[in-house]
Amino acid sequence: MATVSHPTSASVQAPAGGSFLIEDRLPAEIFTPEDFSDEQRQIAETAAQFAVNEVLAAAEEIEAKNFDVTRALLKKAGDLGLMAVDVPEEYGGLAMDKVTSAIIADRMSMLASFSVAFSAHVGIGTLPIVWYGTDAQREKYLPKLATGEWIAAYALSEASSGSDAMNIRTRAVLSEDGRHYILNGEKMWITNAGFADLFTVFAKIADTTDPDPQARERSAKFSAFLIERNTPGLTVGAEEHKLGIRGSSTCPLVLSDCKVPVENLLGEAGKGHHIAFNILNIGRFKLGAACVGGARTSLAHGIKYAKERKAFGKSIADFGLIQQKIADCTARIFVGESMAYRTVGMIDAALAAIPEDQKRNSREIQKRIEEYAVECSILKVWGSEMLDAVVDHVVQIYAGYGYVEEYPAERAYRDSRINRIFEGTNEINRLIITGFLMKRAMTGQLALLPAIKQIMDEVMSPPALNFDESAGDALAREAALLANAKKIALFCAGSASQKYMNTLADQQEIMADLADMLIEVYALESALLRARKNSSPLGTLCTRYYAAHAIQTIEAAARRLIAAVSEGDLLRTQLAILRRLLKHEPANAVETGRTLSRYAIEAGRYPL
Repeated sequence: MATVSHPTSASVQAPAGGSFLIEDRLPAEIFTPEDFSDEQRQIAETAAQFAVNEVLAAAEEIEAKNFDVTRALLKKAGDLGLMAVDVPEEYGGLAMDKVTSAIIADRMSMLASFSVAFSAHVGIGTLPIVWYGTDAQREKYLPKLATGEWIAAYALSEASSGSDAMNIRTRAVLSEDGRHYILNGEKMWITNAGFADLFTVFAKIADTTDPDPQARERSAKFSAFLIERNTPGLTVGAEEHKLGIRGSSTCPLVLSDCKVPVENLLGEAGKGHHIAFNILNIGRFKLGAACVGGARTSLAHGIKYAKERKAFGKSIADFGLIQQKIADCTARIFVGESMAYRTVGMIDAALAAIPEDQKRNSREIQKRIEEYAVECSILKVWGSEMLDAVVDHVVQIYAGYGYVEEYPAERAYRDSRINRIFEGTNEINRLIITGFLMKRAMTGQLALLPAIKQIMDEVMSPPALNFDESAGDALAREAALLANAKKIALFCAGSASQKYMNTLADQQEIMADLADMLIEVYALESALLRARKNSSPLGTLCTRYYAAHAIQTIEAAARRLIAAVSEGDLLRTQLAILRRLLKHEPANAVETGRTLSRYAIEAGRYPL
């Protein structure tokens, strides 16, 4: 597999993160799956064929926790170059662009237990060393990780500090001779722990010279360490037996006077939070892409079963309510693809714009990726909830057989649930989405406050809606819905800000409702831009079908928010404004769904 350069064309833009709410994009400015290069299509095919011929063929052994099989498959993936996604060439990697990295995550997601092991290794397992490692650390570890000779794991969570990562209890103390850090503590839910060779472990470095315990705690430095499996004092606990992803390894780590050489401190002491949080942005967009791939696989199973299953003298794929489920899955996958590759395309465009003398500057690379933290969190939340909806539809298509282990719907249903917890819970990510945008607005990095003020001044005037499709654009209705969805989100943000001012971040329910509006705006706009860019009849159908769901979600969130921040005459006035902004003639979702499902049923899979 050859090294792939940045695929984004000159027209693909890298706008400010979060600017989708206040700026309009042109279709040519976004990256879509239809823009994949020939090399990227070949890599997609390589990864998909590996997943089908190697991973699915060994599914029974993988699910039984036969980790010798899992490790052998990871090594085979390394031999194909699939493990070297983000590793620099000088350390045996391929230095792929992020679109290609997302493509591999997408296509490797046919069996979640293996996908989790693979993604944990190439993402949160390897990237900390790529970005923060010293030359010596990179030379020592990256060639082994790129080939799959060694497997990596990432140990941040603890029993008392899941989402509250900075509250970890694991402590590191410098030895008297200054040659080692002595670590004590316990890590929980560590993916790949049962067979990993190298762990990135987070701990707080304590100053033992300070006699005041509270002062020692305040001054403890949140840091990261590279710990090899055979390090004295490191013990891997027993495997967890989980609801889903049963074939993946999940164990606790116990550190008891674990002696780590000082040269294995990763990055700077006290800067471990940069490693922990920056790595998660990559993890989130890859998880979103993997959810799309998982949904695509589940839909194919559902369609196959629906075509084979007979009831009342015909295939159940001929029934309207089954077609409705297939249409909903198809539309959601289209939207998910659109969001995933739009997001990663922006990241690649931003990385491509780094000056030549800074191309290898890890801090510059991280800064460009962090710019899209909002979009990465949106993709993680929306993708994981989309996959839950799809696997639920597929279980229902299978009916009683969907509840039986020997059929694929049951396992997919169980496996899907973890994605709403991985890479930061969806609740935490919803707070990140709204909080990050409001923070950027308050610091002047994003012109959100002027946009909110303009909308608050305008809303007393009726909106200018135009659903005339005779103008030649089959998605004029959806474009108008999108424009008003942005106004609703800005109007609600303004209302909430007026009510709570600087304490808005403490109102988690309000923050989550705002996040849901932002998520649906980004989802609908991504689908609309992709459909217009590629003039795809299927894309038009998917966008039209999904728009009805998006606007319903936005309306429900807006009504909850307005009722929470207003009362009396103000409440009635704001609800009247909301009704005007929501006024539209609905599309015929029944006919659209039937047409869309026919494409999928005839193809026997997601039809794009």
